[in-house]
Amino acid sequence: MRIIRSVLTLVMALVAFGGITAVSALPAQASTAAISCSGSVTDRFAHPSGLGELVIYYNSTNGGTNSACFYHRGAAAGVAAPTYVIIHRCAETSGEGGPCTIRATGGPDSGNFSSYAGPVGVTGTANYCVAAYGHIDWRGTRYALNSGRQGCPN
Repeated sequence: MRIIRSVLTLVMALVAFGGITAVSALPAQASTAAISCSGSVTDRFAHPSGLGELVIYYNSTNGGTNSACFYHRGAAAGVAAPTYVIIHRCAETSGEGGPCTIRATGGPDSGNFSSYAGPVGVTGTANYCVAAYGHIDWRGTRYALNSGRQGCPN
């Protein structure tokens, strides 16, 4: 017990006096404070099954912020099911619909949701394309939507 207490005291002292610096190796992400499933809808993709819809939003804060949500629709609306959404800022500035070379990621948000997954978001998108992906697992089948590059400035 004394050893644990001594180690904890040492760690707390190092943190208090700046002897330890936390470093994150995660990809660049947007601040969650600015991310919501609102703003200008730039793209929406409905799954042919009618069970889900992937929506991409944009606002001009933080050098351009795009967010995405994957909504339950049709028979899945209001029913808990595994749902997932992620958004990326691409390296590309043109070529809507094409594949995305990922430069930053927002999300994912994943869980057993009854309405939607998200919001997830990424900043610094004013001069770049974005791409989003979402899915719902419904009665043993995955219904997925991939936007490809969208919102490209050129």
